[in-house]
Amino acid sequence: MKLLVASDIHGSAFYCRKLISLYRASGAERMLLLGDLLYHGPRNDLPQEYAPKEVIGMLGALREEIFAVRGNCEAEVDQMVLPFPVMADYCILPVCGGRRIVYATHGHVYHEGNLPPMKKWDALLHGHTHVWKAEKRDGFFLLNPGSVSLPKEGNVPTCAFLEGDVFTVTDLDGNALQAIDLTQEDSQ
Repeated sequence: MKLLVASDIHGSAFYCRKLISLYRASGAERMLLLGDLLYHGPRNDLPQEYAPKEVIGMLGALREEIFAVRGNCEAEVDQMVLPFPVMADYCILPVCGGRRIVYATHGHVYHEGNLPPMKKWDALLHGHTHVWKAEKRDGFFLLNPGSVSLPKEGNVPTCAFLEGDVFTVTDLDGNALQAIDLTQEDSQ
């Protein structure tokens, strides 16, 4: 199965449209959203074309294809207006024939400095930092699709694809920036 993985839309109708266009063109079967879907948050500037009500409609039209976890900007009111669950703190995805898991969360609680319970060579997938990442470190995979609308550290808006056992970060035009094979281990 091919999943589009995205985080930190922050209510930008402009970037949500680009994300959905990429999703449709990619052939992905589902979309995993890692939180901060509607609200821009008090620390962020308004993203381009800030229109949470439009984002609600766009994402709502894909409700049967989306699964999501809660970001630090989600609240109960977001769940009231979105037609798919958004209040789970994490989800678990089996990879590598079920031998490993991807622990998907927003990143404000669990992150590379505070790992959830995982076995060696499992993966932590999170957003929140607005900086994409795909790397092996200390016996774990650390994955971050970056931010759809408010990238940081000079990055462009990004998302990622998880297809089989490969995680690929792309820009919103679908150009691959980095890929990592989750079946690969170091000698650690």
